[in-house]
Amino acid sequence: MTIRSLTLRAVIAGASLFMATATAAATMPAGFDQRVEEAMRSRDVPGMAIAVVQGGQIIHARGYGVRRLGAPEAVDADTIFPTGSTGKAVTAAALAILVDDGKLGWDDKVADHLPDFRMYDPWVTREMTVRDLLLHRSGLGLGAGDLLFIPRTSRSRAEIVHALREIKPATSFRSGYAYDNILYIVAGELVSTVSGQSWESFVRERIFAPMGMKTAVSDEKDRFATANRVQPHARLDPRLRGLGEQQVLPERQGLGQVGAPAGGLSWSANDFARWMQLQLGRGAVPGTDGKKRLYSEASANEMWTPQVPTPIHPYPAPISDITPQFSGYGFGWDVRDYRGVKVIQHGGAVFGVLAFVVLVPERDLGIALMINSEDVDVQRGLGFELLDHFLGFEPRDWVGAFETWNRNRLADGLAALEGMGKAVRKKSRPALANAGYVGEYADAWYGPIAVSERGGKLRIDFRQSPNMAGTLSHWQYDTFRADWDDASLEPAYVTFGLDADGKVERITMKAVSPLADFSYDYQDLLFRPIPAK
Repeated sequence: MTIRSLTLRAVIAGASLFMATATAAATMPAGFDQRVEEAMRSRDVPGMAIAVVQGGQIIHARGYGVRRLGAPEAVDADTIFPTGSTGKAVTAAALAILVDDGKLGWDDKVADHLPDFRMYDPWVTREMTVRDLLLHRSGLGLGAGDLLFIPRTSRSRAEIVHALREIKPATSFRSGYAYDNILYIVAGELVSTVSGQSWESFVRERIFAPMGMKTAVSDEKDRFATANRVQPHARLDPRLRGLGEQQVLPERQGLGQVGAPAGGLSWSANDFARWMQLQLGRGAVPGTDGKKRLYSEASANEMWTPQVPTPIHPYPAPISDITPQFSGYGFGWDVRDYRGVKVIQHGGAVFGVLAFVVLVPERDLGIALMINSEDVDVQRGLGFELLDHFLGFEPRDWVGAFETWNRNRLADGLAALEGMGKAVRKKSRPALANAGYVGEYADAWYGPIAVSERGGKLRIDFRQSPNMAGTLSHWQYDTFRADWDDASLEPAYVTFGLDADGKVERITMKAVSPLADFSYDYQDLLFRPIPAK
């Protein structure tokens, strides 16, 4: 998304100026189930699952609502949800196991293990370490390369690693933080190369099985084969995503398997609780009194150590109290404070489903919430209400506060969108007839697209993103608006640049919505005509 302080993905636990005065709680809040149901009704949320771990014990793991709007099947503690980027910590744990096995070192050069690995800058290629893959400090821009596999792709993981060399950096190496997904895909390929087995099977055999995580799946084929799974939902008003009525999304057109190391796991509240027990036990398998470990305490400390500072963007009222006082990133974890208390946390977003996990090591506390819609206000609001309860802070209606914030965010986005149309759009005609724009084009890192004419209208097709095709309607001059056949995808402006002979020499793009998710990195694309053979 373009305004980082207003993104759904960036709404994560923060800080306040006062400390708790009450005694921290050891049990769930009275009437909590009713509170969840009330919050869900307020936003027509289909379903949720919530897990809480404290003192090494699972004190709450329960589902709420239904798996799909209009269907009776209920969400329970074994219903699986896609967990999005909360799964980055699983890829980090897989690498930690290999480090403990002596097959890898955190400061090993990536290129020494992956011969085809290349960054745009040869010097960065030589210097990039395993540690760098996990810390979002490579110099790539926010979400760079996400269109290689989001919303979907026909590429293999190895092909994505190969395309990485064509993505230009936004900053110098290790100079700052910018969240990316593509290097976690590289990390997944590294796990496969070093272990000799696929990332999927390694995670299944070396993490899920020893942990007794019976519902967790690392392969989307297994997710689709699981009857007890949620369906994704979102509000898809044509003006702005997030407005309008809740709709069921086509689950098989979401994030594909290739991006799984960056955020393609699915599991239930029961298994999320097991994962939190492992984390709070610093790698010790729960129920073994520390006699069995998945990874060493030294590796656990590496994962939780903030190794790159992350920018702090003050949140507006009424959620300003979540603004942290310090913030950094470890291996698949955000490390910051919530109202003066250190927390280890991460959010996850797969279109139509959200996940959030927060650990409080000094209280031996873990909270995880999953929701099968994009209503971040309900999910994060309930999460902060639970944090306040267990940390002993005065109760607060965080759901209401986040609802106000989200309503203001959407109103601002809609106003910006409408204002842009009024101020920028000019009455004009395209320079060429439709046939003049038709052709095959390619971007150095994304690959090929095609512009064609059908029934008197221009069509655009992202060739390596299955079903990512849409109609181009004239906007102004040589800029067209792409509205995809799949209405869940973000519309884009497509601008054709002409040479002195009046022929298309380049195509650039940008998202229409000022609140578009940052994974729609249209602005990084530069398409050139593919010469005729």
